Amino acid sequence: MSLTEKANRIRARKSEAPISALTAYDYATARLLDETGVDLLLVGDSLGMVVLGFPDTTHVTLDHMIHHTAAVARGTKNALIVGDLPIHSYPNPETAVMNAHRLIGAGAEAVKLEGGVRQAKKVAAIVADGIPVVGHLGMLPQRVKEEGGYTKKGKTDNETQSILEGAFALQEAGVFAIVLESILPKAARLLTEKLDVPTIGIGCGENNCDGEIAVITDVIGSFPWFLPPFATQRGDVAIEITKAVKAYLNDLRR
Repeated sequence: MSLTEKANRIRARKSEAPISALTAYDYATARLLDETGVDLLLVGDSLGMVVLGFPDTTHVTLDHMIHHTAAVARGTKNALIVGDLPIHSYPNPETAVMNAHRLIGAGAEAVKLEGGVRQAKKVAAIVADGIPVVGHLGMLPQRVKEEGGYTKKGKTDNETQSILEGAFALQEAGVFAIVLESILPKAARLLTEKLDVPTIGIGCGENNCDGEIAVITDVIGSFPWFLPPFATQRGDVAIEITKAVKAYLNDLRR
């Protein structure tokens, strides 16, 4: 199956069964998640924080993304693998296309980039070169320093309209889905209703988008030092690791 065909399977899920998506950063996690039947695995630049220990995603490089995308690809057979284009890796259409191909070469089957109207030409160029693209609107982690922190979006009609304009620009450019991050529920629901491509929400409330994406470390509780207020922890891997290692140390010392 071609890259476009796999992406179109996700696009066709608009208004149907919710699209399931999780982040993955390594072979073992990707293989476990893929075996559960999750629809989409995102090799997100969130790895900068939860894997590499940086304060935010602005320290992530394309080499980081290629390294982790390759590991995830080795563990994935069925889910669609989407690789994040990190900050500074898509300053213009030509560079965006070149770096998108590098992620595809590492095993990604689509790429994701942040922003709306000003990214439309880059999206169109990548799509024209045969690579499916996921958009990303709302709170944009790569702009955290510019915006002075992480804030909810869609608080006013003007802000919602601006996001909608960006979404239409991305849709026209050829994205097959758009991630909506930290957008107020009413605005996220409006965007979902207006768009022809599926929306995948994170921090947008329940049932306001066509799917949901979660950071795997939040879901399984493997990064206990921070849990976003909108995240739901469903496991406590950190506790289990601590217990197992303490048991190992106790046995060794005996």
